[in-house]
Amino acid sequence: MFRITITIGKRQAQMKFLKSILFLIVVLTAACNSDNNKLTGNKNKKEGADTVMKKTILFFGNSLTAGYGLEDSEDAFPAVIQRKIDSLQLPYKVINAGLSGETTSGGVNRINWLLKQQIDIFVLELGANDGLRGIPVTETKKNLQSILDTVKSRYPNAKRILLGMEVPPNMGGKYVAEFRGIFREVAEKNNIPFVPFMLEGVAGNVKLNLRDGIHPTAEGYRIVAENVWEVLKEEL
Repeated sequence: MFRITITIGKRQAQMKFLKSILFLIVVLTAACNSDNNKLTGNKNKKEGADTVMKKTILFFGNSLTAGYGLEDSEDAFPAVIQRKIDSLQLPYKVINAGLSGETTSGGVNRINWLLKQQIDIFVLELGANDGLRGIPVTETKKNLQSILDTVKSRYPNAKRILLGMEVPPNMGGKYVAEFRGIFREVAEKNNIPFVPFMLEGVAGNVKLNLRDGIHPTAEGYRIVAENVWEVLKEEL
């Protein structure tokens, strides 16, 4: 009887010990799950907030925006600006809507389709192909205004920026001067910031342009990005 009592006592003690261990495991597991849920929930909330907060910058232009001739499209100036924005942790997403060969009249026809998405900042880079084709400056000016009006009508609160261009001297002195002037005139009429000449420091430099002498190299685009950034950063 004595031995049986001792055995039963040991078993009871063991059972109590096991129950204590199991209870501790359950408590710790519940605590861990709770912490994980909190962390996951906070992470999801942060990611959701980041998505909601991100605004859109639309670069609307021709081959100069598209990055024609580059081996990597990430070397085009809108992509360079996106990396700068990311490095500064600013809540903006860049959309490159450049189309090679685009004229201002083509832009008038294309803009409505692109405005189906929310636009917070609109950067207009068109006119170079008009100039190279000798299209009357009055036509180019009218089309630029039409594009800006369409954007304002669709998104009244969107900020608009105009990138200025110039044409080669062989187009004739009168045409060159008039063409240069339309960008400032349009910018002043709409009271919007503009870059006088987006290819400043790049145009005419053999080392910074492709063989066609028109489109920048990756190195040239980094300079273009800085030219644009100097104006764009004030609007962010």
